[in-house]
Amino acid sequence: MISVNSKNNRLIRLTDERIKHISINHPETKDCFSWILETIENPDLILAGDFGELIATRLYPKTPVTYDKYLTVVYKETSNLDGFILTAYFSRSINKTRAIVWKP
Repeated sequence: MISVNSKNNRLIRLTDERIKHISINHPETKDCFSWILETIENPDLILAGDFGELIATRLYPKTPVTYDKYLTVVYKETSNLDGFILTAYFSRSINKTRAIVWKP
């Protein structure tokens, strides 16, 4: 298990089970787990999810997929101290219909 602090100063966990899930369902991210943690710690933007989760996004100029893709990391803050990553994937754009929770 690996952890990193979110912008809300919560310790966000990336468990072995979630690493397996992400690797199987989004194989393009299999060598990008340091990027996943970086996206939680230093996102370009954090959006609200539909069920209380947060969606951190960060643009990477070159990815295993192609150029100029956003790494999207969906995570949940479960208390004032703790949380966990649900999934992560690359996308072409940011969903502009979601509410912005945090931006620099």
